[in-house]
Amino acid sequence: MEIGRIQGCTRVIGRSQGYYGLPLRDIVINDTVTGPETPAMETAWLPTPEELAALNAGAPIILRVCGTGHPPVMIYTGDVPA
Repeated sequence: MEIGRIQGCTRVIGRSQGYYGLPLRDIVINDTVTGPETPAMETAWLPTPEELAALNAGAPIILRVCGTGHPPVMIYTGDVPA
């Protein structure tokens, strides 16, 4: 996956740690567990042509979380570009 620039980006994290830099959008959601006004962050990822072919052939999307504790996450499909 390639890092995308999410529409409405509010900041870029990770550059000072030596990473490429991850554009993200800060949002507030109403979550059934953590309640209303829950802060969250969204990033955009774009599959390469090879990954897109694998997805179309039925390969799963894998979410890797580093460490031993799993934070709450959500994965969904964004809007189709106009």
